[in-house]
Amino acid sequence: MKVKETYLGDCLLLEPMVFGDERGYFYESFNEDRFNTLTGQETHFVQDNQSYSTRGVLRGLHFQRGEHAQAKLVRVLKGEVLDVAVDLRPRSKTFGEHFSVVLSAANRLQLFIPRGFAHGFLVLSEEAEFFYKCDNYYNKESEGSLLYSDPDLGIDWRISPSEIIVSEKDKESGSFAEFKRSFA
Repeated sequence: MKVKETYLGDCLLLEPMVFGDERGYFYESFNEDRFNTLTGQETHFVQDNQSYSTRGVLRGLHFQRGEHAQAKLVRVLKGEVLDVAVDLRPRSKTFGEHFSVVLSAANRLQLFIPRGFAHGFLVLSEEAEFFYKCDNYYNKESEGSLLYSDPDLGIDWRISPSEIIVSEKDKESGSFAEFKRSFA
């Protein structure tokens, strides 16, 4: 596995070593010891989640607060998504900045998103299966979300806003300015 740093500090892009031949391919998608050694993290994942979505579906930008914050390791099993992480760590030099990358079944890239980040993705292909590991259990009372279209975040979702399909709950997400005021 190759680990590439992003400009958001501990947010890392992982590229697996794929072994292929006429039968197909094989790769180790996760090994805790290798992951922790190569990333310098001490992460123990406790929950796996998977979703299916069609083109234009945007899920996010979600996060968990306080003791229920989650680090995530995300990847795409089928299709292609634009994956986005937003740094919500108030003391970080990249506070409020985001990183985006296309993850697909074809490129097999994974993104590690540490605790203290919001996360979301938009399906670019006709359909996509998205898989992610979490290092903490989901807690409904600790969930939060930022509005995906917040101009302060300036995220280019790469498709027309008229094509984006968002849940009612995500349409009612707070702005980044509101999030920042909670630390004032």
